Amino acid sequence: MIELGVNIDHVATVREARRGHEPDPVWAAVEAHLGGADGITVHLREDRRHIQDRDVRRLRELTHIKLNLEMAATDEMVGIACDIRPEMAMLVPEGRHEITTEGGLDIVGQEARLRDVVARLGEAGIVTSVFIDAELPQVEAASRIGVRVCEIHTGPYAHAFHGKGRDAESPAVLDELAKIRVAGAAICAAGMRFNAGHALNYFNVQPVAALPRIRELHIGHAIVSRAVFVGMREAVREMKRLMREAAAAAR
Repeated sequence: MIELGVNIDHVATVREARRGHEPDPVWAAVEAHLGGADGITVHLREDRRHIQDRDVRRLRELTHIKLNLEMAATDEMVGIACDIRPEMAMLVPEGRHEITTEGGLDIVGQEARLRDVVARLGEAGIVTSVFIDAELPQVEAASRIGVRVCEIHTGPYAHAFHGKGRDAESPAVLDELAKIRVAGAAICAAGMRFNAGHALNYFNVQPVAALPRIRELHIGHAIVSRAVFVGMREAVREMKRLMREAAAAAR
């Protein structure tokens, strides 16, 4: 059954706007769990722009669903992950200039280094995921470095969906969705788990959730945005309902 990982980074973004104590990301994680989230995702960025080290440690101690730590493949972050031991560590590209992660990780261009990172995380008992574009060479490289999960970057699909007036049958939207489907099939054929995420929202999520053998979607900004008006539990509950309806209809 398809699962939902809720990214709570932007709860911390609101808190850090005042360098204060609220809203508390850990409280948001608990509310997301009560709304039906299967996991919590946070990105501990090198510049600590939203999530802080103490947040990750408190999430590890106080939440009772799986924790997915998004991270750059640096020695500092590998050390933190090996100490905290989240259920999953997702390697992502990271730029100081970007507002959020844009584009997938280039595994092809740095296989040797990433293979070492994956091995170190594996020795600590951590499942490793990579956030990649829907490109077959990147899927093949992910398999070679030993990761168990590939998360396909759905940003191009989401941007096409919005740009074409939320027309799910637009050729441009269908083309991007087909790229995700092909990449997902290659991921599964290589024995890895097929996840997806980035810029998914309540309008565009269902075609992705209906893809064959997709295991988990990671969604943050849309859920946190809706939670401002309806609360975190209801925002998560609504997203999960949409995902499960689409997955069930596709069977």
